[in-house]
Amino acid sequence: MSPHPCILAPSILAANHTRLAEGFQIIAEAGLPWVHLDIMDGHFVPNLSFGPQVVADLRPLGKQYFDVHLMLDNPHLYVEAFAKAGAQSITIHTEPDYPIEQTLEHIRALGCEPAICINPHTPAEDLLPYLHHVHMVLLMSVQPGFGGQSFQSNVLDKISQVDLWRKEMSLDLRIEVDGGINIETARLCRERGADTFVAGTAFFKAADKKQFVRDICGQ
Repeated sequence: MSPHPCILAPSILAANHTRLAEGFQIIAEAGLPWVHLDIMDGHFVPNLSFGPQVVADLRPLGKQYFDVHLMLDNPHLYVEAFAKAGAQSITIHTEPDYPIEQTLEHIRALGCEPAICINPHTPAEDLLPYLHHVHMVLLMSVQPGFGGQSFQSNVLDKISQVDLWRKEMSLDLRIEVDGGINIETARLCRERGADTFVAGTAFFKAADKKQFVRDICGQ
């Protein structure tokens, strides 16, 4: 099991985009300390979401930790804008061609916590050069771009591998999973060592959101 307490970070992308402030309030009323913000460029992933201004506009609405996930071809060009907008964690991917390690260090220099992410078909070994530079690894359990997809179980072995590296290297590292998270898939991920979960569609559709959070975290 993870050394970290379980956290659910609802994805604001799954809220009604004409009422994002209400979506943020729903997250706050559920007593959740994190909000996940998916940033998509239409190139690295086949969808567009929103930019730094939306993050900046949401920032004054609460004290939640802003977990910003950059699904961009050139994330190094945008980390400063999102840090200024109020991000507290900034996640970047291994797949595009850009200076990854330098970007992680830049994120830290901007006062944010850096995190690294891989897509479902990227091997866990691609994370190894960066584990000492990040506070969190994000493992995608769906191909990023659209919500409501089914969980891909090949992520489970990756969770186990990252958890093993965390122990072997004595790293203070969170393991986050995003995609198709529900009560059953979260349990499978927790058993492998995951401690941080992104849920969008399932969270906003849950009739009792506080109970949903307890179920995800096995409480």
